[in-house]
Amino acid sequence: MAERGYSATKEQLNQRLARIEGQVRGVSRMVEDDRYCIDVLTQISAIQAALDKVALGLIDDHARHCVMGADEADEADKTDELMAAVGRLMRRS
Repeated sequence: MAERGYSATKEQLNQRLARIEGQVRGVSRMVEDDRYCIDVLTQISAIQAALDKVALGLIDDHARHCVMGADEADEADKTDELMAAVGRLMRRS
């Protein structure tokens, strides 16, 4: 199995994702409890920011490990792949 750029920080990454998962469950409870819309939207914004931070960390790890560490023949393909992923993240906004 190929080692991923984030392997060294996998535990940290999983902790962040678990925290985000908890935030999503919290928003679900807020909706169930008929909480004020602006409060729910504020929490959704916080979740999106947290996911963006995770995504940026993965982009950084991928650029450093997978793109810069690629064989010269694969470097252009890896760069294109990275830029396509960045483009998908940016279109989301």
